[in-house]
Amino acid sequence: MDSTIIIVLAIVGIVLILLMMLFSAIRVVQQYERGVIFVLGRLIGAKGPGIFLVPPFVSRMAKVDLRIVTLTVPPQEVITRDNVTVKVTAVIYFYVVDPAAAIANVVNFLQATTQIGQTTLRNVLGQSELDELLAQRNKINRELQAIIDEHTERWGVKVTAVEIKDIELPATMQRAMAKQAEAEREKRAKIIHAEGELQASHQLAQAAAVIGSQPAALQLRYLQTLTEIAVEKNSTIIFPLPIDLIEPMIELLHRNNATATNERYDGPVNSLPSYPQR
Repeated sequence: MDSTIIIVLAIVGIVLILLMMLFSAIRVVQQYERGVIFVLGRLIGAKGPGIFLVPPFVSRMAKVDLRIVTLTVPPQEVITRDNVTVKVTAVIYFYVVDPAAAIANVVNFLQATTQIGQTTLRNVLGQSELDELLAQRNKINRELQAIIDEHTERWGVKVTAVEIKDIELPATMQRAMAKQAEAEREKRAKIIHAEGELQASHQLAQAAAVIGSQPAALQLRYLQTLTEIAVEKNSTIIFPLPIDLIEPMIELLHRNNATATNERYDGPVNSLPSYPQR
């Protein structure tokens, strides 16, 4: 009787151990994951998604996420080619295309991608000037993406994009750039004002030519000016004096001045020489 109970208990224990081993061998891999399996240290491959058995004690499985990973590169202090110190923050977008290579070829592909992103960011931005960094950010992003993707290709990682998130400039440089922008806007304003004056002078010259060809147009302009003044309820009344009436007087004054000048230096113009009488 005692031996039978011992045998039954042993059988139950063995069954329980087998069930535990069976449950421990069951692996479930999600749709966005792959399971990289090693049997006795040898790489078998990546499996999934779904459910499958991985024998315990002799095999091991590592899950790899295939979704796009957003990796923020910590702020990096970079000295540009024109000796300006800036602090740059970037974002790297990548995903795993070869799960077996991501596990077998690198210890930690997330950390490795972060480190290669930091070093590449420093190298590329250190070879660029500040104006290029601010104005041609898309070009620098593409260059960063190509260099990082070249390094991570053997790790089974595909870098889809690298974006420079923020560029922090020193306060002195910000003030200098503000002054430069203000001076640039003042220059544009002066150029636009000068171009406006030039165009206005051309238009005024054409208007003067038209008015000069038609004497009545000047009189109409005088009447229009009087109408505009009267609308404003101004007590001042302006009577236009044609230039034609003043020109003869101006010519007469010039002639008198010229005559007076000649008499001062050469004597009277109409005086005759006197001869002694016999």
